[in-house]
Amino acid sequence: QVQLVESGGGLVQPGGSLRISCAASGSIFEVNAMGWYRQAPGKQRELVAVIASGGSTNYAGSVKGRFTISRDNAKNTVYLQMNSLKPEDTAVYYCNAEIAPMSPGYAPKKYHYWGQGTQVTVSS
Repeated sequence: QVQLVESGGGLVQPGGSLRISCAASGSIFEVNAMGWYRQAPGKQRELVAVIASGGSTNYAGSVKGRFTISRDNAKNTVYLQMNSLKPEDTAVYYCNAEIAPMSPGYAPKKYHYWGQGTQVTVSS
């Protein structure tokens, strides 16, 4: 069974920094793209950043230049370094990953998995 577990959220003052992490665990054959989404109260979930297995990245315009997504393929872990945080960055941040679980005897199939979410609050 594959799981995504996030960590590192919390309360930070405007202008501050925070790094959140997400580790994939379980019986994994392959991890492809990994990314971060966020959902603020009363708003729809939105893409924040995504990173391909080869390292190419894509960011939402609202976070470009302030947030950096990275990954450690050996640890099946994705990180989001958030700098110059603003109150409007307050949200629950969710990790998402495209993963092919181990399936002995069958061709691996890819599925999208979600983490449980971690709260990031930017407030003075």
